[in-house]
Amino acid sequence: MSSIPELLSRYRTIAVVGLSASPERPSHGVAKYLQAHGYRIVPVNPSYTGTLILGEPCFPTLAEASEALQASGEKIEIVDCFRKATEVAPIVRDAIAIGAKCVWMQLGVVNEQAAAAARNAGLEVVMDRCIKIEHQATPQRPEK
Repeated sequence: MSSIPELLSRYRTIAVVGLSASPERPSHGVAKYLQAHGYRIVPVNPSYTGTLILGEPCFPTLAEASEALQASGEKIEIVDCFRKATEVAPIVRDAIAIGAKCVWMQLGVVNEQAAAAARNAGLEVVMDRCIKIEHQATPQRPEK
């Protein structure tokens, strides 16, 4: 498995499953931080379908988000899960189906079966970690 700093430097397009439009929610703060640090954020939340979150169109499913990005030659690389551990398995199945490179389960989200399925399909897995905290802890290379 790649190290977390390697994942964060290699992959730049992140689907945030469960992203909330509410600035008070952790998912919103994390996505806003990542966006401010040069990542492409792709909101996935059926409750906000057709609206903009952080200036990006929100999709009801990973499959629809992936299809929309493919039209412009882009690809979802990391699937960041802001869902309960019991709801992660179908997200992992979708991540595998769209050819994502990594499934990231946020702090407190642990699903060993879903993680094993992702690994067996060749995806990198990060579990029970906050992508924002990990990015902040990663030494930043100076810009060229």
